[in-house]
Amino acid sequence: MSGNWLLPAETTSSGRPVLQPAEVESSLQPSVDLVNEENPNLPIFKSGLLILTTYRLLWLPNPESTTSAPTSTAVAVPLAAITHIFQSKKSIKGMFASPRVRFQVSVTPDGKVQERGSKSIVITLVFRGKSDPDSFVVKLNEAWRGRAWVGAVSASGAGQSSTPAVLGDSGGSSSSNTGLALKMPVVGVSGILRKEQEMWESTDKSLQDAFQDLNALMTKAKDMVILAEKMRQKLLSSSNSQSNSTNDEETASKEEMQEWMLSVGIVSPVTKESAGALYHQELSRQLADFVKTPLERAGGIMNLIDIYCLFNRARGTELISPDDLLRACSLWDKFNVPVMLKKFESGVMVIQNKSHSDEEVFSRIRSLVQKPDAMKTGISATDAARTLGIAPAMAKEHLLAAESKGFLCRDVSPDGFRFYINIFQDIDPNDVYLVKEYGVYDAWNRAAIASR
Repeated sequence: MSGNWLLPAETTSSGRPVLQPAEVESSLQPSVDLVNEENPNLPIFKSGLLILTTYRLLWLPNPESTTSAPTSTAVAVPLAAITHIFQSKKSIKGMFASPRVRFQVSVTPDGKVQERGSKSIVITLVFRGKSDPDSFVVKLNEAWRGRAWVGAVSASGAGQSSTPAVLGDSGGSSSSNTGLALKMPVVGVSGILRKEQEMWESTDKSLQDAFQDLNALMTKAKDMVILAEKMRQKLLSSSNSQSNSTNDEETASKEEMQEWMLSVGIVSPVTKESAGALYHQELSRQLADFVKTPLERAGGIMNLIDIYCLFNRARGTELISPDDLLRACSLWDKFNVPVMLKKFESGVMVIQNKSHSDEEVFSRIRSLVQKPDAMKTGISATDAARTLGIAPAMAKEHLLAAESKGFLCRDVSPDGFRFYINIFQDIDPNDVYLVKEYGVYDAWNRAAIASR
């Protein structure tokens, strides 16, 4: 089996890698080959997407060269298994060849990459696309030396080491001594200088305290996001396994908790700095993964403006523009994702699941509008929203679309829009007074007589 010497990497339905808790992407490089120098008989991973995270090196197959959904051919190299990164040598010959990055990893006796293996091999990355290997090597060294995979130990150590020891000691001791000592009278130039020095020391101590609090908040923020994600996954699993044993109040409480957890944030948002030229492609894939849960809760369709607000809130400070969102949605046609962008005739743009069929929606609307009460008074967007399980604004767009298809007729009054079943199709133009004893016209006539 090809690639059995590397660890498999899990991907989403849109082709994005499934990241571990607290794992953050650092760099994305297109068209990269992954070669095992020790065993040239092994197949080469050619022209794939290389993703550097704080934990792993991920290699994903090129989505443009595959017609099916991403498979298990995605592989990973843990940064913990890397033992040495070779420095690239500049030469005249290298100017006419593809840039290469070589590093050494530990492997097991049977040749599988593993942390603290008994043997070692050399892996070569060949950059064939438009990329910046030099900046990639810098980020690779930073991620490898940062050892973020160690976990909570390094996080707490980073929080403690972020305190400036020299400035803190000098500022704290000076301010405490001045607080306990007798206040010297401000006399002459020396007194003015001493007062200025005390004021600067007090300001310096206040700034140190403020930045210590800020560093502590930034250190704990990532842990809180990880904790919230674990709680959300636990709530989702418990709701699936105990759906029959919970009452309505507990179910509503869990749904409210899930909605709150959903807005905590995306741990590793795609940015222009990390993705480079692949920014809109990776943003499109990440957006397709993100909208699954909101669409399920909204009945399979949501306004593009609502998605924009939810996505930006989840990204935190890494906000995107409306043009970036629209461009990311337009790229879904190239990817095998279960969502799509749709534009109604009124100009309203929505995101919906591909399983959200217009024919099914029109059939449900037709069943609703043919009820006896609806025959007499019609239906509103709110009535359709209750039946379809979507927002009233989206239900109104479906009603207008059904009207354009000839299924409904619209009545505009001070009370708003009311939609009725279209009976004009059953009326004979040669004899408008002829009432058939079957069809929609007959049902409407019977409902009108019964209401008298």
